[in-house]
Amino acid sequence: MKNLRISGKEMRRIGFQSDMLISQAQKIIYKYYNKTPKVEILQLLEDIIQNPENYNNHEYFSKLAEQLIQTPKHNKQEIKISSSPLPYKIFGKEGIDEGSLQQMDVAMRLPITVKGALMADAHQGYGLPIGGVLATKNAVIPYGVGMDIGCRMYLSVYDLPPEILEKDKTRLKKILINETRFGKDEFKQPVDHPVLTRKEFSEIPFLRSLHAKAYKQIGTSGHGNHFVDLGTLEIKDAKNEWNLPAGIYFAVLSHSGSRGMGAEIARHYTRIAKDICHLPKEATALSWLTLDTQEGQEYWQAMNLAGDYSAANHEQIHQRLSVALGEKPLFKVENHHNFAWKERLEDGNEVIVHRKGATPAQKEVLGMIPGSMASTAFMVRGQGNAESISSAAHGAGRVISRKAAKQKISKEEMQQYLNKLNITLIGGNTDEDPHVYKDIHQVMEYQKDLVEILATFNPRIVRMA
Repeated sequence: MKNLRISGKEMRRIGFQSDMLISQAQKIIYKYYNKTPKVEILQLLEDIIQNPENYNNHEYFSKLAEQLIQTPKHNKQEIKISSSPLPYKIFGKEGIDEGSLQQMDVAMRLPITVKGALMADAHQGYGLPIGGVLATKNAVIPYGVGMDIGCRMYLSVYDLPPEILEKDKTRLKKILINETRFGKDEFKQPVDHPVLTRKEFSEIPFLRSLHAKAYKQIGTSGHGNHFVDLGTLEIKDAKNEWNLPAGIYFAVLSHSGSRGMGAEIARHYTRIAKDICHLPKEATALSWLTLDTQEGQEYWQAMNLAGDYSAANHEQIHQRLSVALGEKPLFKVENHHNFAWKERLEDGNEVIVHRKGATPAQKEVLGMIPGSMASTAFMVRGQGNAESISSAAHGAGRVISRKAAKQKISKEEMQQYLNKLNITLIGGNTDEDPHVYKDIHQVMEYQKDLVEILATFNPRIVRMA
């Protein structure tokens, strides 16, 4: 009976409608009833649904029974939001679409909101806009974090002559194809990693169901704007953290996240949040979980696990490439977005800072901000600007949707443009054409008070899904 599994679908069939209650019941079952036959457990759960009052004093199910009695489906009470948003700082407002501004306005009307800011690369998303930064009091919003939890930028710099990007292009292309995987393509023999043995996978029933997927996708990258690029890093100042001479270096830059696991966590806990938070229609995607509840703590653990899993993916990507190149990196720089952090504002109060498509930019913190497959990425040092809640843009930001890009731009046009810039593309499609993005140089100009530019990366061989 060690492999006992009772799915959410089975539980809904017997009357459980709330993902929150399903999660609670599963946790009890796997902890206390692991040796009980499945048919008996289903009968027990059905009786709890039909007669919750009989379980008020039950050793394990009393809390669940109490919730079933006190929060019937027809007795929802809507949470009120403010009629006007709190003021917030907008960087590069003239380049931001109306949809993003409207979404941010709604976020700034929530009763849990303390402070917010909108980055120069902002564009409309689901819930919080991409490029939105939101500080809340004791609450986390799953869609304020986003689907690709812990999405990460990771740079490795090597003591290799940058000329090999042209002289050894065929070999480097082969290395990228052999050592990276994107989308549904996975390695036949994934490499194990300590993150896959984390206790959360056994202690949280929902995460247990994602373990097999996490194992299969370890060391791989996602769809869309995720990439692994080979290119050049130009360090302009000899006075740098790594004591390296100013000059041009061979480098690898990757961008990807927590793959299918992160997406499933976002969906699952958003459904639970909506069961708890009954918000007006325009705000339902911003439903939250408070951190002093079991559900809030569970999401917080799941989010942090997904963030560490994303870091593990990049670690394996760069390790594979280092082995294939026969070199150890001189140094690495990494940062992540689509995450929530416990931080203190300038007044000393602790808040939960959501950075959905926004880069942490605390004072002296290093990070990478990319443009497109054909434009510069920037290595930066944060300046800890309070107006942006110590944040910066995470990229250039889209100006054309994926669907519109595929309709307007042909593969031939995109290839001609890349040829002019001497950029080799492996994979990719016109939904990631360089012209679908804002001018990254303009975005960086909008945030010159948020980050200091230390070096620039220019892609030469680009690998995408």
